Amino acid sequence: MDDAIWTAERAVEKDKIDWREATALMGELNLKPQLMTFKAWLWASATISSRTMHIPWDSAGCLCPVGDFFNYAAPAEEPYHSENKPHQNVFPLHDTSPGKVQNAGKSVEEPFYAHEQRLIDAGYEEEIAAYCFYARRNYRKGDQVLLSYGTYTNLELLEHYGFLLHENPNDIAFIPLEPNMYSLCSWPKESLYIHQDGKPSFALLATIRLWATPVTYRRSVGHIAYSGHQISAENEVTVLEWIVQNCRALLGNCSTSIEEDELLLNTIHKIQDYNTSIDFGDVSRACIIEPSAFLEMNDRKLRSQVQICRKARLIHRWKLAVEWRLSYKRILCECISHCNERLENPFLNVS
Repeated sequence: MDDAIWTAERAVEKDKIDWREATALMGELNLKPQLMTFKAWLWASATISSRTMHIPWDSAGCLCPVGDFFNYAAPAEEPYHSENKPHQNVFPLHDTSPGKVQNAGKSVEEPFYAHEQRLIDAGYEEEIAAYCFYARRNYRKGDQVLLSYGTYTNLELLEHYGFLLHENPNDIAFIPLEPNMYSLCSWPKESLYIHQDGKPSFALLATIRLWATPVTYRRSVGHIAYSGHQISAENEVTVLEWIVQNCRALLGNCSTSIEEDELLLNTIHKIQDYNTSIDFGDVSRACIIEPSAFLEMNDRKLRSQVQICRKARLIHRWKLAVEWRLSYKRILCECISHCNERLENPFLNVS
């Protein structure tokens, strides 16, 4: 949770700095005062940054008509990532002819496999001087076209695009580590995380395995830990129990449980129709406090018919925050289950 709070605070501060730096230029352009407010800047900045596409000759990027209509699909969700399908074809958008890509109205011959390993399904191709979009499968009329913008966690999707995925294979969760753990590895802190399926990352496991080793033995077994192998059965049990304990501690420090967040999301859905009376039923006190505080804080804004759009935005942002923390808690629970399954196996695979 601390990581999400820090990310949000950093994003807000960066927006304020960018706005202050741009104020002088906006004044020189004689923009109307209402277009120079921080609120107006946030709208303009988000509109441009979430739609801008990378080009090699200008760090500002470019806007591509129609290109920003495509919604996001995480790279790992696509079938070409399957180990059982190493030669999955990549199909060009808007053209059913084999081996062609869409290039500003012109078709350019290109082998199917040329872009099958891309994490991003669009980019400027210098060889043909065009911004190209690539589809991972055939699309029929009426289908929604999904493209990958790259690999993003849910927190990154929220920060840069304002949405998240309920099933994001690239989502991760961080857990606090002992201060001396960071000095035991050469990996960056960003690599010490838990995968969406609950499995600790390679770097996280290696680091904790070395940390759980007595100081006098660390140098002699360091190569084993760094190669991704277990040091010993006893060491592995210590590592898994430590991870479980810390995941449980994080969940215990949360003001709501997974079940309560699920009920809260249902309550938020009811609040979206402000004129409908809300029956909290037998939900816990934690589920009542948060919506009650939200309603009290935003009562005037939500009741005003003039502010109907603002009401929708406020509730949508609240819903996104609850959805993110729910996905975070689920990763921690998956990790606890994964580690407990490993602990139940009496024949730990020690390399």
